[in-house]
Amino acid sequence: MKKSVLTRYRVMAYVTGVLLVLLCLSMVAKYLLKIDGAGSFTEVVAIAHGWLYVVYLLFAFDLGSKAKWPVGKQLWVLLAGTVPTAAFFVERKISRELEPKIVESAPVTAKA
Repeated sequence: MKKSVLTRYRVMAYVTGVLLVLLCLSMVAKYLLKIDGAGSFTEVVAIAHGWLYVVYLLFAFDLGSKAKWPVGKQLWVLLAGTVPTAAFFVERKISRELEPKIVESAPVTAKA
């Protein structure tokens, strides 16, 4: 497996995780604290999280299929983007597990 596959997943896990935490905080600001302007911020963050979660799903599925994970583990990783802060912990665990399996692409020398 190439390092780029893991890197794409890691970036999207962090982006999705940050947006989900921001979404939760903006929902608290909108509904519990009733802060002016929180509604429009919530809408923007919700849309961004929704679209980027789809990208996260694609990258996580790609990673899982290349790592040959069982279905249960694949679902666990895919759902990590729906629980606030879970994406950070799952990403760290997956990265530690897969980093030893990364194949570095070294230049091949041609033989004459």
